[in-house]
Amino acid sequence: MNSILVVDDELSMREFLEILLTKEGYTVSFAASGGEACSILDRETFDLVITDIRMDDIDGIGILRKAKEVSPGTPVIIISAFATAETAVEAMRDGAYDYIPKPFNTAEFIKIVQDALHKKTISRDEEDHLKKGYYFGCLVGESPEMKRIYDLIRRVAKTKTNILISGESGTGKELVARAIHGESQRKDQPFVVINCGGIPETLIESELFGYKKGAFTGASADKGGLFEAGDGGTVFFDEIGELSPAIQVKLLRVIQEKTFTRIGETEERKVDVRFISATNKNLEQEVMDRGFREDLFFRLNVIEISIPPLRERKGDLPLLAHHFLVKYSRELGKDIKKVSAYAMDILSQYPFPGNVRELENIIERSVALETSNIVLPQSLTLSNFKKVRIREDRRRTDLTHEGINLPKAMADIEREYILKAMEMTYGSQKKAAELLGITYESLRHRLSKLKI
Repeated sequence: MNSILVVDDELSMREFLEILLTKEGYTVSFAASGGEACSILDRETFDLVITDIRMDDIDGIGILRKAKEVSPGTPVIIISAFATAETAVEAMRDGAYDYIPKPFNTAEFIKIVQDALHKKTISRDEEDHLKKGYYFGCLVGESPEMKRIYDLIRRVAKTKTNILISGESGTGKELVARAIHGESQRKDQPFVVINCGGIPETLIESELFGYKKGAFTGASADKGGLFEAGDGGTVFFDEIGELSPAIQVKLLRVIQEKTFTRIGETEERKVDVRFISATNKNLEQEVMDRGFREDLFFRLNVIEISIPPLRERKGDLPLLAHHFLVKYSRELGKDIKKVSAYAMDILSQYPFPGNVRELENIIERSVALETSNIVLPQSLTLSNFKKVRIREDRRRTDLTHEGINLPKAMADIEREYILKAMEMTYGSQKKAAELLGITYESLRHRLSKLKI
């Protein structure tokens, strides 16, 4: 059973954490001051220390340093109602596992506690072993949705079957295609990417099929096309729905016969390629609207792999954020250890209209802008968050013939504004009250009434 030392000069917070942590099965000890905590740490060793930042004698940073002095491997979580970027930076620099502003979500707090204890108890070899389950080729994720995709990739990779990958922009369709190729018997052969929306229509035929010298103005020498470049390997059509009807006809023949003719030639050439296509369009609807050939659709869509948007697999968010944090910390020469719990909480509320690609951009910007060794909320640039929230607010005001519970709706709106103000002020009730244009006493009353 894990042992935890809780250090806080507020009796109510010690009682709250005792109930919360004991319920989870932990053995909890308490200290009402920094001095008392230091004395306890001299006598006993704990699996985890949770300490408030602001106390009269020895503050949370002092407790952190003492804990690291007597037991360097013991993780320390700092909590505070007076969170600032400066104290967070100092805490993380001195080795804090995490820095959590008050008030905090209890479920997320317990998750952080569990992660801290887990990191202490597993060995590096075991941790590496666990991480292997998070990655599949270039794909990152451990959610049930991603595990289903990993399993499907394994089953179809060894076949020659054509595959259609569907999903919103930014979900990683090309990475899925590369994973299929990497698991196939063609993995040592070329993987050719054809961006159907990025090649001008006047050039795409010559790019795909190649041409003979003199076939048209500017054709000064024979040139092979992308199909020849992919011979023996995999050809990946990115955004296949962008192809013109004329090219769709020619592509259909290549898929059916595995032969093609260069522009300006009459001789047919054979090619051995596996076709994988991707689209962010509803191709079935495109077929019904006569924007995409039905026979080509059925040739391409022998097996479909549908990639869920990031908002439907939020369980992968911490893992993806850490993956990109490590990547860009190395690329930009930064020593940034983690994304703070508060920043991660903000990310978890964001709908990510740009999916995994948008998350990657956010983390890259955050790493570039961050001056400490932890990504803090102010380093996040969620460009669409305000617009999305405005749209959600407008939807909430829609009134139907079924009616509405107005008191509840008003309470929900009030709760959201209060939570946002608390988020923007890092838990400072006084500053939050100023943002909301109400008195400190009024805010305290509303927090109690709304059970925040």
